[in-house]
Amino acid sequence: MPNIIEITDLNKPELDIYARLSEVQLLHIYEPKRGLFIAESPKVIERALDSGCIPHSILVEKKHIDGEAKDILARCEDIPVYTAEFDVLTKLTGFQLTRGMLCAMFRPELPTLEKVCANARRIAILENVVNPTNIGAIFRSAAALNIDAVLLTPACSNPLYRRAIRVSMGTVFQIPWTFIGDETSEWPEKGIQNLHELGFKTAAMALNDNSVSIDNPQLMDEEKLAIILGTEGDGLADATIADCDYTVKIPMSHGVDSLNVAAASAVAFWQLGAR
Repeated sequence: MPNIIEITDLNKPELDIYARLSEVQLLHIYEPKRGLFIAESPKVIERALDSGCIPHSILVEKKHIDGEAKDILARCEDIPVYTAEFDVLTKLTGFQLTRGMLCAMFRPELPTLEKVCANARRIAILENVVNPTNIGAIFRSAAALNIDAVLLTPACSNPLYRRAIRVSMGTVFQIPWTFIGDETSEWPEKGIQNLHELGFKTAAMALNDNSVSIDNPQLMDEEKLAIILGTEGDGLADATIADCDYTVKIPMSHGVDSLNVAAASAVAFWQLGAR
C-alpha cells in the first residue's frame, strides 16, 4: 500500500526536494553517492520506472491518487507519497504540475562509453549544449529518428534536469547516453580518438563552406557514424571540426543562416539515422 501523507506544512524539510532545492543541489544531494532527479507527469514517470530508475518519493494532486496516478503508486510501494489539492501544490512548487504528479528518483549510474556504443550504428554527440529544452528536444528526435545513443560533453546541461526530461517526453530513459571526456581534457582530441577506435566515422554539423551536403552518398553509406552538434551560440569548436572525418552542412534557403540546434538535430537524424 502507498504511504499517503497529507501535506499540512509547506515548510517541512522532506518537501525541500520539490520546493527549495535547485537542480544542481539535487544532483549533488547525496555526494559521494548519486543524487536525485525529478520526473514530471505519469507518462514520464512510467518510462523512468520501466528503465529501472528507483523512486524516492512522490508528490501528487489528491484527485489523481485513485485516477491517473493509481498504477504508478501501485509500483512504488513503501515510499512517501505527499498529497494536497492543486492550489497547495502550485504554491509549494511554484509551477503547475503537469498531470498533477512529480516523482523524485535516484539518479542511475552512468554507463561507460563502450557500453553506450555497443551495437550502435548511429550516435549523436552534443558539444556544450546548455539549454535543457534543447537537450530534451534532441533526445526526443533521437528516439524517434533512429539514433542509437547520445553522448554529451561535460559542459552540456544534464539530461536528467526536470525540464529536459519533460520536453523529451521521457525518452531520456529510452535512449542510452553518457558523458564523454572530463571538464579539463579529453574532448575533442581524446574523445574523437575513442570514437574512431570504436569504429565510428565522425561528422561535424557546421555551416562551413569546406563541407559536404547532408545527403552526400558516401556519408550516408558509412557503417558507423557519430553526428556531432554544437552549442547554441557558436556551434562546434574549430578544434572539433578539424578532428572530424566529415564537415556536414544542411543547405539553407531564403537567406536563413542557421537552424536552432534542436531543429538541426532532427534534420540530421532523419537524413542520417540508422535504417
